[in-house]
Amino acid sequence: MAKKNTWRIVTRGPDGELVIRDFDTPEPILRSHLQVGTDDCSTDLELRGAPVFRSLIGPMPEGANVVRYEAPEVFEELTKEWAMPRAPRRRSRKSAAPQDAAE
Repeated sequence: MAKKNTWRIVTRGPDGELVIRDFDTPEPILRSHLQVGTDDCSTDLELRGAPVFRSLIGPMPEGANVVRYEAPEVFEELTKEWAMPRAPRRRSRKSAAPQDAAE
C-alpha cells in the first residue's frame, strides 16, 4: 500500500471558486481546526487513525497518496454533482452502404 503523504483541505473561496490547500503532514490542519476524534471505520485502511476535525468532512481517500477533507458546503455540492444522472452517450452509427437498386 502507498503511504498517504499529502493532506488536502478543499473549501469554497469568497468568489465561489474551490480553494485547495495541500500539506505534507496533518500538523498545520491541527493548528487551525479542532480535532474531535480519529477515523476508525474507513474502508481505506491507511485512513484508520487519521484525525477527524470539527467543521470538515473527512478523512476520505483521493488517489493513492492523498487524505482529503472538505468543507460541508463543498461536500454537499460535489456529492450532488456526483449523484446526478448523466445523459447516456450517443453512439454514432455508420450509415449502411447504399444498396444497389438493380438487385
